[in-house]
Amino acid sequence: MQPKQILREHVAKIATLTDEEFDNFFSRFELQSFKKGQTIIAAGDSVRREYFVLSGCLKSFYINDDLKMFILQFAMPTWWTSDFNALYSGEKATISVDCITDAEVLSLTNESREALCREIHQAEHFFRWRTNKGYVASQKRLLSMMNNDVKHRYEELMAQYPELYQIVPKQLIAAYLGVSRETLSRLHH
Repeated sequence: MQPKQILREHVAKIATLTDEEFDNFFSRFELQSFKKGQTIIAAGDSVRREYFVLSGCLKSFYINDDLKMFILQFAMPTWWTSDFNALYSGEKATISVDCITDAEVLSLTNESREALCREIHQAEHFFRWRTNKGYVASQKRLLSMMNNDVKHRYEELMAQYPELYQIVPKQLIAAYLGVSRETLSRLHH
C-alpha cells in the first residue's frame, strides 16, 4: 500500500476529510527512510518533527545517569512517535528514537501540524483524538507498572502485541518491562 493510502485510512478512522483537504494534509508530510540501528532523535537534539510509522519498528527510550535504558514505546506501523515534550516545548530532547528494523515513516513538523489544525477542523479533531489516545495508553501502562508483577505485564504486552516477540530483540522487551533479559527468558518458557 502506498504511504498516502496508509495515512488516509489511518486518519479516516477518526476524521472525515474531503479529497482536497486530505491532499493538503498529506502534502505537509515528508517521506523518510531509515536503516536498522539508525538514530532519528538523540538526547540533546532539537526536535522539530513527529513520525508516523509506515513500515518497520522504532523505539523511543531514555537512558539514565547510570546508563540504564528505559523503553517508553515500540512504534510499529500506523503508530506515532517523537520526543513530544521536546517537540511541543522547544526544550532539548531527553527521549531518543531509533530504528529496531529498517523503517519508512512520514514526518510532520510541529509548525505544519499546527497549521493543519488551524486550517482544517477535522485535522484538529484527529490530532486531539490521537493525543488523548496516547495519554490514556500512558496512564494504563503506568498503572500496570505500579500494580502488576512482571509476569502479568509480560502477558499483557504479548496479548496486546503478539508480533513484538518476532520483531523486537528480547533484551529490548526486557528493558520495556523493566526486567533483566534472564527474567524475561524465564517468563517466556
